[in-house]
Amino acid sequence: MGQVGNGVGLAARLPVTVRLHASSEGKLPGLVHVVDDDASFRTAIERRLKLAGYEVATYPSAQQLLDRLSDNERLGCILLDVRIPGLSGPELQDRLSELGSTLPIVFLTGYADTATTVRAIKAGAEDFLTKPVSSAQLIDAIERAIARHEATRSQRIRLDSHRSLLARLTPRERQVFELIVRGKINKQIAHQLGTTERTVKAHRHQVMEKMQVHSLAELVSIAERLGVLDSSDDAAR
Repeated sequence: MGQVGNGVGLAARLPVTVRLHASSEGKLPGLVHVVDDDASFRTAIERRLKLAGYEVATYPSAQQLLDRLSDNERLGCILLDVRIPGLSGPELQDRLSELGSTLPIVFLTGYADTATTVRAIKAGAEDFLTKPVSSAQLIDAIERAIARHEATRSQRIRLDSHRSLLARLTPRERQVFELIVRGKINKQIAHQLGTTERTVKAHRHQVMEKMQVHSLAELVSIAERLGVLDSSDDAAR
């Protein structure tokens, strides 16, 4: 990593985005955000990632990355140095976590120590690599990071969909839903809600239909993901 103000020109100080040719499958594997204050390193790593088929955006500081990141994160990851101007790599990691970013981070630095490495990994870093690094090792880490981001994004999309469906339930249907997923049978639900089993069956049918599930197991799985199965909830009693 270079020193701050090491003769970096204006062009090198600005983030540079390189759009690459699509792969044979017609898809780009993701956008890699490279944060490092060494202009020559940014150029070299950008070239290396470009050859591997990635899109690349480079930044000489943590703040420039923060200024350019969109709330609607594209599939990708962050390749981050430890010692950079302003916020350090670990400090940027903390800041991104506070902002709710799900972009996985791969640290790549020439200044590794055990304490920093352990801290970064405990905070959720995908990997902690030391310069110089082989192309194979670098690409492997980035592939894992992007795969992790894809899984996280897919899970978030599913949760958002489940929340949207849950919001469509009427107050009474929501009560029935919460009792069903806790193992209550229709007779018990009818007694607890002061209604008839026939009415409970009708509500149960509506719950299954609105939540777009075909089995109790699916409904319980959704409830677990949404945190509905809270043992402290009065509905569980």
